[in-house]
Amino acid sequence: MSFAKVAEYQKRAAIHFHGVVRLDGPAGPGDPFPDWATAELLTDAVHAAAASANGRVPESDAYGSELLLFGEQLALRPIWSFADDEGPTDDAVAAYVAKYVSKGTAETGAGLDYRVTNLDDIHAAVVTPHVRALMATRWRLGGLPELGHLRLRSWAHTLGYRGHILTKSRRYSTTYTALREERAEYRRGDAETTDHPAVVTDSNWRYVGSGYTAGAALIAAGIAEDHVMSRQLAREAMEDEGRGGSCEGRQQPAHDAG
Repeated sequence: MSFAKVAEYQKRAAIHFHGVVRLDGPAGPGDPFPDWATAELLTDAVHAAAASANGRVPESDAYGSELLLFGEQLALRPIWSFADDEGPTDDAVAAYVAKYVSKGTAETGAGLDYRVTNLDDIHAAVVTPHVRALMATRWRLGGLPELGHLRLRSWAHTLGYRGHILTKSRRYSTTYTALREERAEYRRGDAETTDHPAVVTDSNWRYVGSGYTAGAALIAAGIAEDHVMSRQLAREAMEDEGRGGSCEGRQQPAHDAG
């Protein structure tokens, strides 16, 4: 059994998991799976695992002893290697799951993109009351000695989420160690010299220049001139207002980009 699991932090501040489960042959991914390994059997196994998986948090006088379970929402669909009308393909699922690698809590509106240092920072944060309550709860729980190893206060701004979104079994795919070794081997190959007559190596360097090009210099000068003019107009407007004058303007409607 091999798997890959990606965690998505939703706008309602709940964790949603996207998982891919694969049943390999006895020798690994390159070995055909046995005849008895059907999609229906694998579906039943995932249902049973989700219903029985649980974890108990460290017991505390502050909150007692809590048992964590998966929610009731569970949707399973078979993945096919080739495009057809029966379900999603493996390429589509890979692209769908990969997009959550760069998705943070600040993008979903379920947190902040900067750390908080006290409860006053949390109370002043521009977030919904629900998210503010979750941040404050993590700050209070982070002060309990039995939960110190979780560093909840350091990650209160992201509701305890530390960005580790991907979990996989070792045999599901390659490893970062293997990728680094392959990349290092590839770079070592680039550094090797060759005697091929069509390859020319030039190791001489010369100074070309620094600063703007002629065209970029004109653009930069125009931007600087506009900036000076804007500051001058703003200063004159403030002086007129101080002398009892008024500035009239037209209010533009606001639009939400969707």
